[in-house]
Amino acid sequence: MSTENDIYQEIRPYNDAEIAPAIQRLIDDEEFISAILSHKFSHLPALLRGLVSPLVKMFLKNRWGKLNSVDAVQIEVEKYLDKALDTTSDGVTFEGLDKLEKNTSYLFISNHRDIAMDPALVNYGLHHSQHQTMRIAIGDNLLRKPCATELMKINKSFIVKRSAKAPREMMKALGLLSSYIKHSLETSNSIWIAQKEGRAKDGNDFTDPAIIKMIQLEGRKRKMAFSEYVKSLKIVPVAISYEYDPCDLAKANELYQKATQGEYQKSEFEDIESIVKGITGYKGRIQVSFGDVIENDIETPDALAEEIDRQIHANYKLFPINLLAAGIDDASIDAKTREELEKKLSGLEEGARQYLIDGYANPVHNLSKDKQEAA
Repeated sequence: MSTENDIYQEIRPYNDAEIAPAIQRLIDDEEFISAILSHKFSHLPALLRGLVSPLVKMFLKNRWGKLNSVDAVQIEVEKYLDKALDTTSDGVTFEGLDKLEKNTSYLFISNHRDIAMDPALVNYGLHHSQHQTMRIAIGDNLLRKPCATELMKINKSFIVKRSAKAPREMMKALGLLSSYIKHSLETSNSIWIAQKEGRAKDGNDFTDPAIIKMIQLEGRKRKMAFSEYVKSLKIVPVAISYEYDPCDLAKANELYQKATQGEYQKSEFEDIESIVKGITGYKGRIQVSFGDVIENDIETPDALAEEIDRQIHANYKLFPINLLAAGIDDASIDAKTREELEKKLSGLEEGARQYLIDGYANPVHNLSKDKQEAA
């Protein structure tokens, strides 16, 4: 048993030898099959869906039964992503990949708008430019079902334990996570992590210094100065921009309910529904912009968070809907954009509409504020 298998076993992704058994467990998982039937065969009565179940299992066995390595899974995921992007977007552009070296491991820290698509798109860009794909940090709040854990761990995801509550248990979990991130980078595996816990539902892309402090724990353990440790991580900020957010109405409604009722109660399958909506919903144009490796002397977590934010705001692609929502008169704003925004607003009750407008306008305001502060 390797060292990685031993100390990181609870949180790490599956290795090649573990892929085939994990896929078999998925195919045998009735809850997983039931979720596929509900999504793909919702038009069928429940009784008929039960009859279709063995056929779905046979199809999956035929489709996935030969997958026996991490790379094979990545190629299969790419096919699904190709299909999803063809039907739900008007194309994806990538910027800044030419600045990255193919044989170097990076710590990619990106803004977070979509649970599944954000890391998938960063990996997609890396793969298509012959860079190695990365390991993905995912919160255990999304892994309440065994099948969700299996799916994520076969796809290079490692687990961020957010459910730990006792201080000692939390510190132990954070220390292991920090150690795993550094271990991955030192064994030629790039890492993706979101700039803060949870999606930016209000369109404000700001890094939580607590994420930086977690990443730094291994540096403190090694008694390295903060600036020295930051340089060793080769941090690359990434800005992911969707012209249209498939989950924008749900996000606006959640923010409105929190503001007016003091809380928002998630339904049991809401995270899964958000993942499905993010993958299958219309996104318009998408841009993924890779920033510069952070190599300057940065002394504190707050200062590092500010530099990540500066790069993400500067590299965020502002689409016509962003400018329209921010009240900027621009020639790029056509009738289609106006209609799209009106259609979205009409799907919300009046009080929630401003939250949707702000979600699209805030990237414009944040860039403008950064420029003013730099002047």
